Order: sequence, then C-alpha cells, then structure tokens
Amino acid sequence: MRRREFIAGVGSAGTLWTFRAKAQQPGRHWRIGVLSTQPLAPIARFRRKLEELGYTEGRNLSTEARFSMGRDELYPSLASELISARVDLILAWGTPAALAAKHATSTVPIVIVAGDVLNTGIVSNLANPGGNVTGFSAVNVELEGKRLELLRELVPGLARVGVLANSGNRLNQLNLDTVRAAASAWGLSVEIAEVRQRTEIDAALDALAATKPDAILIASDTLLLSERTKIVEFMALRRIPAIYPFREYAEGGGLIAHGANIPLLFERAASYVDRILKGTKPGDLPVQQATAFELIVNTRVAAALALPIPPSLLARADEVIE
Repeated sequence: MRRREFIAGVGSAGTLWTFRAKAQQPGRHWRIGVLSTQPLAPIARFRRKLEELGYTEGRNLSTEARFSMGRDELYPSLASELISARVDLILAWGTPAALAAKHATSTVPIVIVAGDVLNTGIVSNLANPGGNVTGFSAVNVELEGKRLELLRELVPGLARVGVLANSGNRLNQLNLDTVRAAASAWGLSVEIAEVRQRTEIDAALDALAATKPDAILIASDTLLLSERTKIVEFMALRRIPAIYPFREYAEGGGLIAHGANIPLLFERAASYVDRILKGTKPGDLPVQQATAFELIVNTRVAAALALPIPPSLLARADEVIE
C-alpha cells in the first residue's frame, strides 16, 4: 500500500496540489486534472459528485490540480504540466484557464466552467462544440447588466458607478460592453479601472475611490475572485456599496452577490466527466448554460453602511447573511 503526500507550494510554476490517495484497487485508474485559481468550494462539490458517481480517490481516481493563485500568466505552463502528467481529462474554471487548457492540447478532453464560452472563442458552437472541449457557461456577460440593475435598486440616487475589471481576461471587454450599454440606458456615469495582475488591484481600487462613486461593480473574473478579501475589506474601509459576481464575496463580508449557481455547475460538470470517461466524445456533448442563479444579501454589511435593503430585494434573495 502506498500513500501519496500532499504537496503545496507557490512559485514560478504556481501551486501544485495533489490529493491523498487510498489503497489501489484492481481496474481502470483515471487521472483528472484541475486548472483553476484556487481550491474553492465548487471544486470540492465536483469531487463529492464524482464520488457519488463511483470515482473514489486512490481506488479508481487520482486528481492532479494546478492553482494559479490569482496569477493568470501561469495558466499556460500549468496546463502544460497537466498534459505532462498524462491526465485523462482536464476540468478548467474561468476563461483564462479554459483557453490555456485548450491551447495546451487538442486531444485530451476538457470540461470547462466559464462565463462565456462562445464569444471568447473557447468553442465555436454550443449545441455541437466538436473537438475536445465542452462544459458549462455561467452567462456572466448577460448578468453584468442585471448586477447594475440591482445596484440601482439598492443604492438610492445612484448616479456614478465604478467598475473593477481584468483586462487580461478575454471575457472582460464583453462584460464592459454590457455595463456601458446598461449604464447609458439608465443615464449612469461609469468609471472603469482595469488590471492585468493582482499586484495592480490596490492602485485600481484607489483610482476608483478617487472618482467618488456611489457604488462599485466587481466584474466576473477569477483573478479578482482570488483577491476577494482585499477587495471586500477595501469597500468596508471606504464605506462604498459594491456588488459581486460570486457567493464567496458575500460570504467573506461583501454586501451583495448575484450570479450563476457555480457549485451546481460543477456538479453538472462531474456528470459530463463521468460520461466522457465512459466513452462519450466531449465534442458530442452540448455546452450548457446556467439555469439556476443566486442572489445573496449580507444585511450585516448593509447595516454597517447604514444602507436599508429594500424589502422587495430581500424577498427575492436566495440567501440572507445576518
């Protein structure tokens, strides 16, 4: 019986993460690669679903994961590492990770969870993606306008909105186009601060605060998600209402979050992985769009901001953090 050690480290190759393995059992042993920014809760949900489907770590499954820890520039090398590890399939979260995986291989199956898989060039057809890539879209481009609408409902007299975005993410421009169009329709002024690296976030936030916005919208992006603690603490210190795309922000002290139910998408991704490992070609599986969405409101943060939450908004919330 052999047990593999948990290895973690951050360096030029990012974070290397392998799960402990149990005693080997006879039969086919699958190796799955995970490419993401951090080991967040949706990935744990993916693993639990795989186990429900009969894949047990160490018995018939090994998982190799590479986490960029907010350094998007590492994704190409991390994807290459997974290919060198001879994984049978890659699960990729976010547009930069998905594109890096796609560029690294045309033969290893890839299942992705990303904001927009069509307009970013991850696949060319949703119904019949072809090739080695399939997965799930969180439809974040469409949701950026909805988030701006929620800010209008939440912040009385909203006139000036700041936006923090990642210009290195191919999804970025699509997101910003949606925000600008919605803001123009509602007569809102928009100030945008873009970053390409996590080290630029402090300066970008300071630049946004200097414009004295009534509220700030954080664009859907996994680099920004990896720096959620810094972002949320900045908003609390400057007393600026902000809306976020992922539940992790609200759970970490953010005011309000609205987006696709990402953990559910990862459960569905596990089902796709199961089908692919049993012989289905990834290109024959349609890319599915999110159908379940979450609205999470943190009333404790609202109270600290002296910002009353409209009863109609609270009534629509899927979760209220008190």
